[in-house]
Amino acid sequence: MKQLWSEQQSEQDLMRNRELISMGKMPRHCAIIMDGNGRWAQERSKPRVAGHEEGIESVRDIVKVSSQLDIKYLTLYAFSMENWKRPQPEVNVLMVLLERYLRQEIQELHDNNVRLNAIGKLNALPKKVNTLLHEAMEKTKNNTGLFLTLALSYSGRWDVNRAVQLIAHDVRRGKLSPEDITEEHFATYLQTHTMPDPDLVIRTSGEMRLSNFLLWETAYSEIYVTECMWPDFRRNAYYEALRDYMTRERRFGKTSAQIHNESSKSVFQKVMDAFHPLS
Repeated sequence: MKQLWSEQQSEQDLMRNRELISMGKMPRHCAIIMDGNGRWAQERSKPRVAGHEEGIESVRDIVKVSSQLDIKYLTLYAFSMENWKRPQPEVNVLMVLLERYLRQEIQELHDNNVRLNAIGKLNALPKKVNTLLHEAMEKTKNNTGLFLTLALSYSGRWDVNRAVQLIAHDVRRGKLSPEDITEEHFATYLQTHTMPDPDLVIRTSGEMRLSNFLLWETAYSEIYVTECMWPDFRRNAYYEALRDYMTRERRFGKTSAQIHNESSKSVFQKVMDAFHPLS
């Protein structure tokens, strides 16, 4: 039986969703650095694996509410290249949990029109996990709802370096000249080329750094840091981050006056178009 998320919301939660949407423009792309699982467990005198297991429940809730809010793209920093340096037993547990998540969640994701994507050095993952991941991406590739990306064995510097290597290869083969390399063209060589840059980056656990996450793509992202540990970060905490985002003015290097004038012109043009529609 299909578990449709659109049918699982309480009336109170639906009201909060409507309130958020009415505040203004929702972010098109949210990216989250999920941090604090280990500290969450330690504060409760539990093994670190307990924090990772509870963190999966946060993943479930944030994916679900992102879909319910009609956010188009959600990217979760699940496992960095640097995370391979952690103690081997912990790495093994993380891979087991990832495999479990893919096995248990893929049908529900598919039923709710979620398209699963992954970025990172995926061939470094255990073969079983890699196979499951690609099967899940293949199963959901035609879905048109939330575009959910898992950053696995990922490094922002690695992806930029990889892009430079690919560009150098194309220049050497004569497919590309140095003059052709604009910012826009460079971005097409990144693994994130199928999605827009993040509008909002959320970091849990209070750490004030990007940790090698989407270094190119976050140039003009709004950043929200919360002391909340990832296992405690559920929809109410997410709503607070989204509410904060919608109070900000995104200027992209311009002045507030320029943004205000452009917005006024846009509203005026819409009014004029309503009175004088194109024939």
